[in-house]
Amino acid sequence: MQPDLLGLEITKGELRRLTGVDSEDVFRPSILKNREKRFGFFMNEVITALAFTPIVVGFIYAFIILPTIGSSILIGLLLLTLVPLIVILARWFWRRKTCPKSLTKLLDEVDEYHEVIQAIDINDQLDTAGNTQSNISDRDQVIAALQLIREDLVVALKTERILRDNKKLLASNQDLFVNNLANLQALQVSTEAGEYARLLNQSLQIAVDVQTQIKKLQSP
Repeated sequence: MQPDLLGLEITKGELRRLTGVDSEDVFRPSILKNREKRFGFFMNEVITALAFTPIVVGFIYAFIILPTIGSSILIGLLLLTLVPLIVILARWFWRRKTCPKSLTKLLDEVDEYHEVIQAIDINDQLDTAGNTQSNISDRDQVIAALQLIREDLVVALKTERILRDNKKLLASNQDLFVNNLANLQALQVSTEAGEYARLLNQSLQIAVDVQTQIKKLQSP
């Protein structure tokens, strides 16, 4: 990956610092639409449930089953089967109830932003292999657009965390917000560079969505 693209990425560590949470612990319906992410999500849930199962089963068996019913292998096996399912369902409903919609939407925007970066990286690799002939200036325009979007994403994520941690803070504080949308719309790419024109349009849509989320956060 080219150095300018590496500098645009929002790493998991930075994302955790900006939001105060692990993005993988945030329930996002959009993940379920992607086969690879859906599989990873469910695998993580199963592993977590299996890790909690011995603790929960041990507590129930030692403090509830033994004092009331006595030793029972059948009940023990039943608990080992039911507890993981209960843990998964409990985590599912808890996440849906507690995860702010604004945060889930912003994390989705971060994913789309990274998809554009990956598309540019693939195009760079094709250029290196001699399979395409892209316009360097058009690539620079898209990179400039992504830099502006990154700034807005960072501000939006910081703002969401501030408002989440300080529920009494008025979102009407204009100092918390920036708007790079006008600068993004001022960028132009040549019509000959179809791929980069598409990527710029995709970037602009991400910018519009981020600004929409910022306005929602801004509303009391």
